[in-house]
Amino acid sequence: MSALLALHDIHTAYGLSRVLFGISLEIAAGECVCLLGRNGVGKTTTMRSIMGLTRPSSGRVVWKGGDIAGWPPHRVAKAGIGLVPEDRRVFAELTVWENLDVAQRACRRPGPWNVQRVYEVFPKLRELADRQAGFLSGGEQQMLTIGRTLMCNPELLLLDEPSEGLAPLVVDRLLEQVGELKQQGLTILLAEQGVDFSLRLADRVYVLEKGTVRHSGPALELREDAALRDRLLAL
Repeated sequence: MSALLALHDIHTAYGLSRVLFGISLEIAAGECVCLLGRNGVGKTTTMRSIMGLTRPSSGRVVWKGGDIAGWPPHRVAKAGIGLVPEDRRVFAELTVWENLDVAQRACRRPGPWNVQRVYEVFPKLRELADRQAGFLSGGEQQMLTIGRTLMCNPELLLLDEPSEGLAPLVVDRLLEQVGELKQQGLTILLAEQGVDFSLRLADRVYVLEKGTVRHSGPALELREDAALRDRLLAL
């Protein structure tokens, strides 16, 4: 399996506070790989290290065979990696359509995604096209944030805790929509606490604990082995 993205022995800190201690992982084109673990284990920091939002103190972030560790976020995005952050960060005073249009104008990266295609995956956004993003529900904002990231035509989509704070029915719908993106061939790296959400999407999983990889393997293994799942992920 040839890796589209690979992390090699990534160490990352915030000032004097070390968070990641030698994270290594890889993801092939077309895969959905999930980072599982409780709050504070390093999932978001791993995403930030990939995206250039927090520079690793050592290690390599290899994208399509080249080391991009330490690149600024805009350069990483133009290389084909898109991040959907946990806190969504919509442009609250702009409409849904304006949020999507701004992203497309800013990125100018060629590819298949445009406003109409985003509306096909997230039809609710078409209905809300003229509504200011600040008046959307949490689930609607999550759809918009994913759609806005897709407007940059990423080859790899980083999804950081997409189900966080959403009602169960909204999570189920979001699961279907992210599953549709996977079926269309988009490569996805998902960071999640929600085990059921993750295991229904993922091909492979990495379980993080205290900034290290405690377990890696097929998602099917965790889906079918309740004892292993409890041992790795029980609170």
